[in-house]
Amino acid sequence: MGGLLRSRATPASYQQFSQIKFPHFLSPLSLLLVLRVSFNAMSTVATAAALSLPISLCRPSKINTKKMDCCRDLQGGRGGLRVVAIFEGEEGLVEKKNAWSTLFEVEHPRPRVPQCKGRFLDANQALEVARFDIQYCDWRARQDVLTIMHLHDKVVEVLNPLARDYKSIGTMKKELAELQEQLAQAHKQVHISEARVSTALDKLAYMEALVNDRIIQERNTTESERSSSSPSTSSSASPDRVKNRMPPKSLNVSGPVQPYHPFLKNFWYPVAFSNDLKDDTMVPIDCFEEPWVMFRGKDGKPGCVQNTCAHRACPLHLGSVNEGRIQCPYHGWEYTTDGKCVKMPSTRLLNVKLRSLPCLEHEGFIWIWPGNDPPAETLPSLTPPPGFVIHAEIVMELPVEHGLLLDNLLDLAHAPFTHTSTFAKGWSVPSLVKFLTPASGLQGYWDPYPIDMEFRPPCMVLSTIGISKPGQLEGQNTQQCATHLHQLHVCLPSSRQKTRLLYRMSLDFAPLLKHIPFMNLLWRYFAEKVLNEDLRLVIGQQDRMINGANVWNWPVAYDKLGVRYRLWRNAVESGSKKLPFSHSK
Repeated sequence: MGGLLRSRATPASYQQFSQIKFPHFLSPLSLLLVLRVSFNAMSTVATAAALSLPISLCRPSKINTKKMDCCRDLQGGRGGLRVVAIFEGEEGLVEKKNAWSTLFEVEHPRPRVPQCKGRFLDANQALEVARFDIQYCDWRARQDVLTIMHLHDKVVEVLNPLARDYKSIGTMKKELAELQEQLAQAHKQVHISEARVSTALDKLAYMEALVNDRIIQERNTTESERSSSSPSTSSSASPDRVKNRMPPKSLNVSGPVQPYHPFLKNFWYPVAFSNDLKDDTMVPIDCFEEPWVMFRGKDGKPGCVQNTCAHRACPLHLGSVNEGRIQCPYHGWEYTTDGKCVKMPSTRLLNVKLRSLPCLEHEGFIWIWPGNDPPAETLPSLTPPPGFVIHAEIVMELPVEHGLLLDNLLDLAHAPFTHTSTFAKGWSVPSLVKFLTPASGLQGYWDPYPIDMEFRPPCMVLSTIGISKPGQLEGQNTQQCATHLHQLHVCLPSSRQKTRLLYRMSLDFAPLLKHIPFMNLLWRYFAEKVLNEDLRLVIGQQDRMINGANVWNWPVAYDKLGVRYRLWRNAVESGSKKLPFSHSK
């Protein structure tokens, strides 16, 4: 494509044009105009003054108004489009080709659209048709500009001082009013063409992505066939090979949320910030639909025990912590961090022990292992990148299943539509959003946003955002940005319809913000405002999913990280020994 649409500067041109001010009842006119006005020096000065145009004095000569003409074909007929201008010289009027004429000498692309027989198109044919749609939109936009130029010529003719000899002011006003209405319609058509261009570009990008995926899939299939088949059988096509060429099925995340699979519990889960667990306090949590309570023992180490007294099933978090033991508020029974009851007032001490979970403190978090398998030796690292300072640590309970919340956090393409009053206010909507990631991995970066993102099993999302000032992005990738915001979201599965969210925000600039009084309240306000924009949508998803709707019907290119999370989770719940997208080569 050439001309207007190649540079994608057409909307800017229209915007510059619309800012030109004309006197009285004239509407804005395009900057891309061909003026064909020729009269004596005094008339030139008068007209230029009326239109606020720059003038140049030249030697006057006689005018033959009958020869003033501009030849053009607005309908794009056989002769094509030709724009000429009339210049005045010593020998009268001379026709000279205008410099803008090449802009409109574009052949109508419709006759060249490939004629595809049959009812369906393959991916390559559809891509070719999408490219011709772009060419047609380009041609249509040129016609719109040419129409505006033609109308401007008519305005100039109406304003010609020579016409005042035989036209009344009322007649001129009437003609200008009609031209103003035609110009308004022409500008409306320009905006329609601009919207068509944007839609066509989106379709073209989508078709290109499909074709690229098809090429990669066929290449991988061919390579796997070559490696797995012997020479004697390589020439025969089996049903299995045909099946391998079929596109992958969509994910099925529908129906009432099922109980969490035991295999999903065999991970270390961060459940609280270390700063929230004081020596004399308790932190009650729900994890996989079971109630637990955390507190520090006499040695200061954290423990996690069942939040139900062995005596009469009273919630222990309603009691108190005395010398590293949690005391039930009902009858005063006391338990240590390993769940053993060491005190029973008013009765004989019995051998009673509550269920407890492996519990550790690491990198500012309290971690638990809720699974039945032996705990892993290493814990995931959640520290911010070097140079970042933690500014906020916030805990919230959200009424959504943790998988749906992770789907939302791993999706950035929704930001310009959902977060229009918070961090994405003023963001433009790109024609194509991509998440670029290695073939094996759960991390990558967004294009065109300067944001790096990673899903870290089992329930963490880490992101680094390049910013120039609050609410605005800067550059095309995080390496080009001078300042950054780092976020950590931990989505603990409390129950099938409730998530405990741990949010930590860090900055690599403005360290003094951390010492401003009540700043933590401001950060919490912003975090809740952003989440509320998401929650109204995700809760609606959850309601429909419970009633049978599939929330992953049509995954597209920018859903890549969310899809990989779902495939990872499906592999865990199916008991797969080797999980997909692992870092191991």
